[in-house]
Amino acid sequence: MRATHSVENTMRPIRTLLVLGVATFGMVGATGCHMDMWRQPKLKGQQESTFFADQSGMRMPVVGTVAHGHNIEDEALGTGFLSGADGKKKLVTEIPIKVTEAVLKRGQDRYNIFCTPCHGKLGDGNGMIAQRGFALRRPPGNYHTDRLRKMPIGHFYDVITNGYGAMFSYAARIQDVNDRWAIVAYVRVLQKSQNATVNDVKPEDRSKLEANAESGSGEKTRSEGH
Repeated sequence: MRATHSVENTMRPIRTLLVLGVATFGMVGATGCHMDMWRQPKLKGQQESTFFADQSGMRMPVVGTVAHGHNIEDEALGTGFLSGADGKKKLVTEIPIKVTEAVLKRGQDRYNIFCTPCHGKLGDGNGMIAQRGFALRRPPGNYHTDRLRKMPIGHFYDVITNGYGAMFSYAARIQDVNDRWAIVAYVRVLQKSQNATVNDVKPEDRSKLEANAESGSGEKTRSEGH
């Protein structure tokens, strides 16, 4: 009797292992794990192919393909830089798109959405994030400093595209390069509007400003008299 119990106790773990093994194998088989899932026909890099006429498995990009985030047709438009005769890249000094009233309105719209939280509506670096305590060693840029007023226009495009300091790239958010340039054009408008003098006004328009100023002064005087 003792021998029977001893054999039974010895065999029980073995049977348990066999049952678990069979169950595991069944579960793996039920998942549909087949060898042909990873042994399917395919081509590796630099491998020949009889499917294509040139016998090459690697295919060239379709003619006219442009890599995401790049513009190979117009370096200035796509990067804000131009390569000089010496091979060095320099920031462009002219906006490479035609600046119209519609472009400026678009730039204002995009600026108000993406830029005002940090830079403020006037571009003075006093946006809501700064007002709410966002503090860094370098605060959000103030476009009205001498440094940024004199900065080549391509700098602002490059910052939007690639980021600068604590500011991350906005290329994924503002994907259209024309929208980025529209924002840049509007930044220049902000700079001029907050630092303008009479000399910045065309001679033919100065008389209009003077007339408006005199009209406003006269209305104020009459109002005070009443």
